[in-house]
Amino acid sequence: MSKARFSNKIAVVTGAGSGIGRATAIAFAREGADLAICDINEETLAEAASEIRGLGRRAFLRKVDVASAPSMETFANEVHAEFGPVDVLVNNAGVAVSGGLLDTPLEDWSWILGINVMGVVHGCQYFVPRMVERGRGHVVNIASAAGLAGTRLLVAYCTSKFAVVGFSESLRSELHAKGVGVTAICPGFIRTNITEAGRRRGTFATPAMVEKARKMMERAASPDRVADRIMHAVENNIGLLPVTPEAWLMHGLKRASPDALVALWRRIENWQVPEQ
Repeated sequence: MSKARFSNKIAVVTGAGSGIGRATAIAFAREGADLAICDINEETLAEAASEIRGLGRRAFLRKVDVASAPSMETFANEVHAEFGPVDVLVNNAGVAVSGGLLDTPLEDWSWILGINVMGVVHGCQYFVPRMVERGRGHVVNIASAAGLAGTRLLVAYCTSKFAVVGFSESLRSELHAKGVGVTAICPGFIRTNITEAGRRRGTFATPAMVEKARKMMERAASPDRVADRIMHAVENNIGLLPVTPEAWLMHGLKRASPDALVALWRRIENWQVPEQ
């Protein structure tokens, strides 16, 4: 691996207090970038900033709710005042809702779409124009393997991540001639606190299902793997990049054999949740 691949670059990472966001921010700092980071959790955000500074890089941090357009606009204005146009924007902040349509109340839909979809839109709305003015930059939107294949287990979550993939593909087409790259990252199962911090409805709220999800996450891949793939995607201007083997499998089956993908999901669904 080359040294200081992002030396003297400025990277913005949302949801940088933990999980994929924190691993990504630290990875960029190790490769020479200065960071502008935000999160809703001030304590974990401060810890991430301390790690970045320990690597000899600058860390600008703010508590931000990415679902709030005014908050994101203020954050972007402050970042631009501090650093000028940024080189990399990683729209990472996200939440999860487990359950089907019949179990998911409308307030859950507003919550997840506000963060997972509008949070990404807000990041692009307020950071991309300055990239375009300068004629270079790269946007990374964290989607999911659940943005490649839908399942009754995660109806609202899949909806939000499909939106991120579609938005990223459309934005990539728009910005191609303007010198700005766009990547949708589809991680798969990653060892983060997203399921613990998420909302569970119906069968997923039972103690047995909570414990099953906890054990599954213990065996999941490290966020560092996603951070590495993010930097690879930025360097090589890759449009869509699955990360884990299960994400690559879903991506491949979606293209080659949709019926096989449906059959695979049904097996996974029936293992996760007994038929009612």
